[in-house]
Amino acid sequence: MGRIVLKGLEFYGHHGARPEEHRLGARFVVDVEMEIAFEGQGDRIEATVDYAQVYAVVAETVQKTRFYLIEALADHLADRLWAAFPTLGALTVRVHKPQAPIPGVFRDVYAEVERRR
Repeated sequence: MGRIVLKGLEFYGHHGARPEEHRLGARFVVDVEMEIAFEGQGDRIEATVDYAQVYAVVAETVQKTRFYLIEALADHLADRLWAAFPTLGALTVRVHKPQAPIPGVFRDVYAEVERRR
């Protein structure tokens, strides 16, 4: 298996449990790690996963849907990617919420979901 990673995809979305998060929105960062058998498959886009299509699925989901929890967003993203790309052997999706409404100093908050065939 090979590994393809899209890291640090940034979007503006309206996810959160508080009304002001739905109203004002915030920045979200998504990482997608995919395992796929591309060794020995040649130099053809059909033998792998099209990164632009992965990005499009993530962008549409983060920007056009609303979730109360980043856990639910991560799970929904994983479901969509898993269904859209059946050649994946494994998938990890991380949704980071760097400006989470936490009363304290922190570097990052993220939810992570994994799928395996």
